[in-house]
Amino acid sequence: MPPNTTATSGDKPGKSGRKKGRKLRLFVLVLVLAIIGGVAYGAYWSISTVRASFPQTTGSITLDGLSGPVDVKRDGNGIPQVYASSDEDLFMAQGYVQAQDRFYEMDVRRHLTSGRLSEMFGQSQVKNDEFLRTLGWDRVAKQEYDKTLSPDTKKYLQAYAKGVNAYLKGKDGKDISLEYAALGFTNDYKPTEWTPVDSVAWLKAMAWDLRGNMQDEIDRSLMTSRLGPKQIADLYPEYPYGRNKTIVQEGKYDEQSGTYEQGGSTSGSGGTSTSGTSGSSADGTALQSQLSGLYELLDDLPTAVGVNGNGIGSNSWVVSGEHTITGKPLLANDPHLSPALPSVWYQMGLHCRTVSAKCQYDVAGYTFAGMPGVIIGHNANIAWGMTNSGVDVTDLYLEKLSGDGYLYNGKTKPFTTRTETIKVAGGASKKIVVRQTADGMPLLSDRDDELVEVGKKAGVGTEAPDRGDGYGIALRWTALDPGTSMDAVFAMDRAADWGDFRAAAKKFDVPSQNLIYADGAGTSGNIGYTLPGKIPTRAKGQDGSVPAPGWDSKYKWTGYIKASELPYEYNPKRGYIVTANQAVVDKDAYPYTLTTDWGYGTRSQRINSLIKGKIDGGGKISTDDMRQMQLDNSSEIATLLVPTLRDIDIDDPDVRQAQKLLEGWDYTQDPDSAAAAYFNAVWRNIIKLAFGNKLPKELRVEGQCLYVTPAKSTSAVDDTEKVRECGRREADQAQPDGGDRWFEVVRQLLNDKNSDWWTTPAAGTRPGAHNDRDKLFKRAMIDARWELTAKLGKDIDTWNWGRLHRLFLKNQTLGTAGPSFIQYALNRGPWELGGGEAAVDATGWNAAGGYGVVWVPSMRMVVNLADLDKSKWINLTGASGHAYSAHYTDQTDKWAAGELLPWSFSQKAVDASTSDTLELKP
Repeated sequence: MPPNTTATSGDKPGKSGRKKGRKLRLFVLVLVLAIIGGVAYGAYWSISTVRASFPQTTGSITLDGLSGPVDVKRDGNGIPQVYASSDEDLFMAQGYVQAQDRFYEMDVRRHLTSGRLSEMFGQSQVKNDEFLRTLGWDRVAKQEYDKTLSPDTKKYLQAYAKGVNAYLKGKDGKDISLEYAALGFTNDYKPTEWTPVDSVAWLKAMAWDLRGNMQDEIDRSLMTSRLGPKQIADLYPEYPYGRNKTIVQEGKYDEQSGTYEQGGSTSGSGGTSTSGTSGSSADGTALQSQLSGLYELLDDLPTAVGVNGNGIGSNSWVVSGEHTITGKPLLANDPHLSPALPSVWYQMGLHCRTVSAKCQYDVAGYTFAGMPGVIIGHNANIAWGMTNSGVDVTDLYLEKLSGDGYLYNGKTKPFTTRTETIKVAGGASKKIVVRQTADGMPLLSDRDDELVEVGKKAGVGTEAPDRGDGYGIALRWTALDPGTSMDAVFAMDRAADWGDFRAAAKKFDVPSQNLIYADGAGTSGNIGYTLPGKIPTRAKGQDGSVPAPGWDSKYKWTGYIKASELPYEYNPKRGYIVTANQAVVDKDAYPYTLTTDWGYGTRSQRINSLIKGKIDGGGKISTDDMRQMQLDNSSEIATLLVPTLRDIDIDDPDVRQAQKLLEGWDYTQDPDSAAAAYFNAVWRNIIKLAFGNKLPKELRVEGQCLYVTPAKSTSAVDDTEKVRECGRREADQAQPDGGDRWFEVVRQLLNDKNSDWWTTPAAGTRPGAHNDRDKLFKRAMIDARWELTAKLGKDIDTWNWGRLHRLFLKNQTLGTAGPSFIQYALNRGPWELGGGEAAVDATGWNAAGGYGVVWVPSMRMVVNLADLDKSKWINLTGASGHAYSAHYTDQTDKWAAGELLPWSFSQKAVDASTSDTLELKP
């Protein structure tokens, strides 16, 4: 990241420093460890402390609370398969085994979800805790546990917690994980017992990172300080329904019955989806200044599974037996999440020795350490996968504050308040007051003094109420209501057919996911898709694309879409279903607006094309074909732009030499490709020159400083006077990020060679452009040549994409902030990767910030419904969270190479692949 620049006009002095202070950067811990660490402690940790925390994986252990013996069989990669004779024993053993491998990760997660990070990491986390307490994830999780979850689900959660606590019993921190030994130098923190609510709360963190279009809602409002409505509309083009296929293609909404029905025409009553720039909102100036502060609060939060809501995507598709070599369906899934060490996923099998009413589960797949059950995978009858649907389940409201209340329909209503006490390791506790509206919306702006001042000073239009004591920002979000998603996890794990699966999906209220399905029943099996979730409806003319006035009841949600009205498909005629974050259903075939901010369908259309091409060629699809599709790294934006770039007249021989790399390039982004390196650098510079330099500082990358004309002139500043403004966003969050929204932006403008967007000033000897596409492209090619010369050297024969596009795996706490020897102990990498932004092999990078990998296919799986033992899977890292375990990153090299591991499921196959067996005895 570029160094921060001294604040000048247009900057907020010291803001960057305050921001960094709130990250998981443990300054006190770093200082202490740096002083006392040294070589002696490094040697001690590498032998004594490290080994003390390794789990026992053979022999036997007695656990109080088991009703019968449990076998834990681990394969050569340390992946456990658990065998028990009752549901409670199965989930108790799951808790014990996950704690063996990942308890530190679990402990950090529950402190995140409960807003108690300061108890572990001290003063640097107080601001984060204040915000998380305001959201109240753990409070909602407790309400779910107390009021909405089924008795069986509670029983399983209790059994899981009992297993975790059986592992913790009698252990000091250093006996659990290396990280606790480090924490012990600075505070007396000791892990406490696990509770069922700790498990439920993790679903809220997952939902937060997959929350939909809240980021776009903020960004559109922030853009109003520099861009007009048409310019903003240019940057948020409508989904290309005519080019990129939706998920559901063969169903229809029946107005008479009010249900979504399988099959039939795609025509309908006409939806209300827009390009993402319509809808009413509160005054733009007030929102822009408010949301600048709000974004920085959101940006500071540690991620749970994603990149703080940006760039979240996934691929999942299923092919019917009619088109496969096996004659039964094949199902693939690879969720795209932030890289983490250990991986966010934990592979596991949960098997009842005999499936019966007493013991109902025989399931394997991916789960989260800290949660019972399996989230994605298969049982003996069905398989399923997930991608983020992106439906809009959050709205921001600007609230008119008045004394201790807020304005609503012309009257002042009191806030509901509660006091939260934040305990701080090594410091004094802090109390905060959380305010909520009558319908449960937390007032987010209370969490930042700067936001309070901005609310008092923000300019407003004449239609808005008098500011009085100022404006605040409140959040409406479906995940803040108690739900039943935990019930859904167990119901899916034991589902036997499509009917069971659909019934389970109805309980999966947050986060809303695209669920795909396959079974092996009958001649060629069955495939399906369903959209679950608690999805709000809004008043006519409101689409949730921009923040709304909280003082007017017409902007309130009007209800929720019924489960029977949500789109689905079952055995479509085409014989396959693809979900990759594209639009779920055509906007003219559905009466509700699900979101105005779909992913733009680049990956999904590529997958559709690969499958259709194989079928149209008369071929049958194999498990390995599915794997190779997951690794497809072709660049759609290169396909669009390279023909134009090759024709640009280049005078400089060094730039011309780079340009020649594009001749004959097949648009694939292999790690050894020099052409991919140069093209991606050109793409980064095109969108920087055309769009990035025109965005407000709140969206640009931190440390990028420009001289710009003031957005709002005053008597003291003439319109022609330039001021220096520096970007404020971290590199992996800034815009333009180069994703497929920007693909679509450029596609829409490409044939308008004289668009205002194709304008950039000259810089030294490098030419500028004025409403001239080719001149701006030429400048980008020049800039890219010299950027790569600085990064990779002048000799283009040494260039390759992998040298730019590297993956570093970092422990998410001490691995990002500890002294060098701690980071060396905990972190791994780099790996030079292929793939790229919006490719099927989605190793994402943020073009505003650089080329480094910021999200990845966090796992990959292909399920073979003809023979489950011939299914394949891989994780980003390994089963273990212990830094020197053989299974810490033992899958990463294979993951990077695109390989998959065998996935044993049957008793016979599991026994054949078992390396270690541990017996848990009552």
